[in-house]
Amino acid sequence: MEIAIRMLFSSTASTNNASRLLLRFCVSISPPSSINAAAIPSSANIKYSSLFRFGALTSMDNYTNPSSSSSNSFSAFANSRTSGCGRGSNRGTQMRDGRGGGRGGGGGGGRGGGRGGGGGGGRGRGGGADKIDALGRLLSRVLRHMAVELGLNMRSDGYVKVDDLMKLDIKTFANIPLKSHTIDDIREAVRRDNKQRHGLLEENGELLIRANQGHTIKTVESESLLKPILSAEEAPVCVHGTYKRNLESILKSGLKRMERLHVHFSSGMPTDGEVISGMRRDVNIMIFLDVGKALKEGMKFYLSENKVILTEGFNGIVPVKYIMKIETWPGRQPVPF
Repeated sequence: MEIAIRMLFSSTASTNNASRLLLRFCVSISPPSSINAAAIPSSANIKYSSLFRFGALTSMDNYTNPSSSSSNSFSAFANSRTSGCGRGSNRGTQMRDGRGGGRGGGGGGGRGGGRGGGGGGGRGRGGGADKIDALGRLLSRVLRHMAVELGLNMRSDGYVKVDDLMKLDIKTFANIPLKSHTIDDIREAVRRDNKQRHGLLEENGELLIRANQGHTIKTVESESLLKPILSAEEAPVCVHGTYKRNLESILKSGLKRMERLHVHFSSGMPTDGEVISGMRRDVNIMIFLDVGKALKEGMKFYLSENKVILTEGFNGIVPVKYIMKIETWPGRQPVPF
């Protein structure tokens, strides 16, 4: 380990590049108890104790209390590329290309490119990020993936109490404590989200919030969260957007849900005015599913509140035999398979 660290920092690469390389190396391992912190040169301008706290970038196994000394590393997680909260941060190279969880990857499938969790404009990392946009991105991250780890009581339909959510001792991408936001801020973040990722519910005098789809939390039940699709007529268009680089692995092993609960499909094409979510707009391959055939053979389909078609497939996979046709996008030329 010490040799590897010395080699990285003694390379001709800049300190920033070396730091990034070291972080990528460290997040995949547990820190050895015998490592000598002095092995890391002071010129790296980075503390050993901070390095291994970046395990939170890929795992919350070491998460205990957001108010503890690990809260900084949680903030880093919430805004990291892996978290999916940074717009334009190329989220997907790690999670979408066959090396981790992600939506609709077939083998190496899924979506490359940055995708944030909230609405609003595509602001990059750094200062000036709109506080409501940053709040929306954090809401997506927590409600889709982290509610259980953070101690929130999430119902089977995905709802949590807004009051409980706002007690969390965490910060948004704009470095604003979640506690400092108001109920009106939450409502505005939900209203502003152009993909309608969140839903609000007032029940017995309490305000509840959930992510409409995209969960990895296993306590969420499809039947409670989503509306079942019982006939092909309810989903006349069921299309999965992906990229040419993923097509070979998809045709080999099918569409996979990866770490999420479902494989995601759009209920229309990207240019359809009523389609607001379900695929990225820069995809170049469209995979159309034969919903009728899949339903007859026992596959279950659901529709989210923001009109995304979802299925668990069979054991997390939609087999190739249910693919009806494949086209390029935007040219819509047929792709043989």
